[in-house]
Amino acid sequence: MMSHLKKLSDEHQLISKTNLEHYDQNALSYYEGTKHHDVSQNINALLRAIQSAPPFHILDFGCGPGRDLISFKNLGHIAIGLEGSSQAAQLARTNSGCDIWVQDFLNLDLPENYFDGIFANASLFHIPKQLLPNVLNDLWSTLKPNGIFFSSNPRGNNEEGWQGTRFGSYHDLKAWQTFMADANFIEIEHYYRPSGLPIEQQPWLASVWKKV
Repeated sequence: MMSHLKKLSDEHQLISKTNLEHYDQNALSYYEGTKHHDVSQNINALLRAIQSAPPFHILDFGCGPGRDLISFKNLGHIAIGLEGSSQAAQLARTNSGCDIWVQDFLNLDLPENYFDGIFANASLFHIPKQLLPNVLNDLWSTLKPNGIFFSSNPRGNNEEGWQGTRFGSYHDLKAWQTFMADANFIEIEHYYRPSGLPIEQQPWLASVWKKV
């Protein structure tokens, strides 16, 4: 494992603690409210970009209660979840039967060159912009050469702050492309979700990247 544990500022410790408390308190209701969401478009975008031979080793970064782990497992892949909320992680273990690593997004400890793909669906937006380069570097390192990284985030105008008891950063396409390029990823594709709607009704920016 890479041991890159970092000294967080008081502000960033508070962000992490408050976000995790939110998901610990709402893990079950979050599961009930999202378990039927169809993110097959995102799963397919990741899988079709991976060029190695299946089954793929997939890291579900911010796996929540495990909905997408089940999908990867049912498709025959080896999926591992990473989740900061211990309550959500327990639900993910029960629901999926997959290994779940409980780690703070802001202090990751990951094996190098291990995963064929990373699926970061609605998770990276919780990372403050100041710390995002460090997190992306850790995720780059845990991918195998030519590994594939998928992300989907609520888009915005590069603002960040508190929405109730959750902290979020909301990037536009250009800013997100800059963060990813600086972390030595090259873009394969991007799109907005939900599909089939006018752009003003598509709050999610999805993108697929390759490790350089």
